[in-house]
Formats: sequence, C-alpha cells, structure tokens
Amino acid sequence: MTLFSRLLILNKQPMKLYPLTFKPILKSTIWGGNEICKFKNLPSQDGIGESWEISQVKNDVSVVAEGELAGKNLGELIELYGADLLGKENLNKYGGQFPLLIKFIDARDDLSIQVHPNDELAKKRHNSFGKTEMWYVVKAEEGATLYSGFAQKITPEEYVTRVKNNTFTDVLQLHRVAAGDVFYLPAGRVHAIRSNTFIAEIQQTSDITYRIYDYNRKDAAGNSRELHTELAKDAIDYNLYDNYKTEYKEEVNTPVKLVDSPYFHTTLLHLTETITRDFSSCDSFVIYMCLSGEGRLTDDNGASVNIRQGMTVLIPATTKNITIHTEKEIKLLEVHS
Repeated sequence: MTLFSRLLILNKQPMKLYPLTFKPILKSTIWGGNEICKFKNLPSQDGIGESWEISQVKNDVSVVAEGELAGKNLGELIELYGADLLGKENLNKYGGQFPLLIKFIDARDDLSIQVHPNDELAKKRHNSFGKTEMWYVVKAEEGATLYSGFAQKITPEEYVTRVKNNTFTDVLQLHRVAAGDVFYLPAGRVHAIRSNTFIAEIQQTSDITYRIYDYNRKDAAGNSRELHTELAKDAIDYNLYDNYKTEYKEEVNTPVKLVDSPYFHTTLLHLTETITRDFSSCDSFVIYMCLSGEGRLTDDNGASVNIRQGMTVLIPATTKNITIHTEKEIKLLEVHS
C-alpha cells in the first residue's frame, strides 16, 4: 500500500470520486508523425506515434491531471477505491489491474505486421493478459489502407516460408479506409495500421506484440527490428472470415453500438444536443474518448468536466448517470468493460 493510501485511510475517508482526466503518455516511434499533438492541442513534437490516454501497463501508469486527486496514479486510485472505480465484477476478475489500455495512434509510415496472443497463451508465456483490440479510424488520407486478417488460406508452415521470402503481405486482406471505419481485432488476428492513418484504439491491458514482418526496415542505429516468427506461429488465427470490418450506420443524437466483446463494449455518440446516459445498472467504469468537437460531462453528484477533441475522461463505476452537454456538436466513443 502506498503512503498516499495509508494517510487517507488513517486520517479521513477517501475523497469522493469524480470524472477523471489523465496526463497523456506520448510515445516516440519510427513510424510516428506530428498529428497527435495537433489533435490534442499540445506543444508540437514530431515522431509521436501514440498517446496512451489511460494505462496501467508497467512503467507507463497514467497520472491524474486535474482535481483533488491530481498527481495520483491509476494504480493508487484502484488500491484506494477498488470497486467504486472499477466495478465489483471488474475488481473480482482483474484484481488491482485496470483492464483496458486506451490510445490514439498516428501512423505517418506503415506499422509492422503483427499479432497478439490470446489470454491462455499470454498467461502461459508471459504471465499476462492477451490482447484483443478495436480500431476506430478518426481520419485517413485519400487512398489510406490497413491490413486485417487473411485474404487466402495458408498453413503455419507456409506462413514461416512467406515471412522468410518477403511474400507474407501477398496473403493478407488489404482494406481501403476512411474516417469512421471500425475494425474489431480479436487476439490471433494478423493486422497492421498503414501510413497516413489516425486511429483511436481500445484494447486489453497488455503490451505483448509479436512482430511478424517489418518490411526489412532499419531502426535509428541501422539495425533490423526483432521479429517473433516462431512465437507468432502458434498465436495466429489462420481461419478466413467473410468480413473483417465492423459494419454500422451512424446516427445523430442516437447511441450506436459498435463492438460488444468479452473485454469491452463500445458505443459511438454523435451529438448536437444534450443527452443523459444512464449507468445505474452498469457495474463498470465508463470511458469517453472525444473524437471531435467539445462539450461538458456532468455526473449525478454535480461534478463536471469540460471535454474537447483529443481528450479522454474516466467515469468511476459509482456514477449513476452522465449528462453530456454540447452547444454545437461533439463525437465521442463511450467504452465500458
């Protein structure tokens, strides 16, 4: 237990939770661009590939940005508030671990082709959760594409051969993308974000990635990046599927369900008027990622936070309802576990 938690427990009752914002954790990558800082209205930096909005990954734990709890990290909050923050079921299932990792990703260049292990394999090999995720394309330049899944059936042996002879991309499903496209990526699905694409990503809390192919690129020191050919071989789902893209119809002022999975549930809110979202029967925290516009979130205790493009807000599980105010227009992803 941290000193902060001991002092609160010994001296007074924990302060009441409120809608929480966190300091972004910016990640410099060889494929990153300069869109994240513009999108989030931060001082300009080049080469930023990711902004980790809410994270409890080891050595990258989010810190509260505003309010009475400013400066406290997500692990300390879970330790102190437990089910009040996470929800009872999440606390029982995940213990002291926040179950999701929330990101914005700016791909100026192609990311490596990769796959993530499922829970069973990740537990066996890394004592970790697996990694199922989803992408919402915030914006994409004309002609932008990404890889998700296979275009033709191959065997594990053929996979190894194609990686070695640089023909692996020939068997992948290439998708042309535009703003608003959604892809659900269960663990085991081969995938890659490609250049000129800006994405909101929701995933299990895991930083385990098996890099399959990296276009023979070199890092800043002139070295080839490590590939995980054999580890990935047993993690890949080699099945073919009819459609790798999530189909939905966007509606204004009506919540639209995008993904229901064992790990997270995501809804799109495109609003031009004020609405109230009822979470009285939802035993989970709720996350809002602002994709565009601005507004204000007010909980049932009257606590309020302004939200604008590029911001992410964590709503504690004790919150009964959230009123979303907007004077003009706002687009949000609403996520809970």
